[in-house]
Amino acid sequence: MQGIVLQLTRFGFLLVLWLFVWAVVRALRNDVYAATGSRPITRRPRPRKADARRARGSARFLVVTHGALANTRISLGSQPILIGRAPDSTLVLSDDYASERHARLTPRGDDWYVEDLGSTNGTYLDRSKVTTAVKVPVGTPIRIGKTVIELRP
Repeated sequence: MQGIVLQLTRFGFLLVLWLFVWAVVRALRNDVYAATGSRPITRRPRPRKADARRARGSARFLVVTHGALANTRISLGSQPILIGRAPDSTLVLSDDYASERHARLTPRGDDWYVEDLGSTNGTYLDRSKVTTAVKVPVGTPIRIGKTVIELRP
């Protein structure tokens, strides 16, 4: 009886050890990819036809999906949208990782372009750092500090 208990204890310890190693490797991987702004190679799900039809429409709203202002919705017009901590910004962020004048969304025809305004921590469009004015597809996340926003039809 003692032999079985000893073997089960050994197996349990080995299982807990492997779970710990897996958790450490996963945390390191997330930290490395978050610091570089790149992402690991993963299989992407195939877009559904409904998503493709929705993405073709022009954006009408700017929606905050993550962060302190989650579920905030701003109607888009013909004016640029200034994003940052400055009180005169269109979208005022209370995020320590956002600059006073962090980024700007500018309309050009039916398309919207995001540009970083020399921020300290950068602006990311779907995990890619924005260095020049970049076209923003509908539904693509824009990360500014801890805040994530998207254009929606």
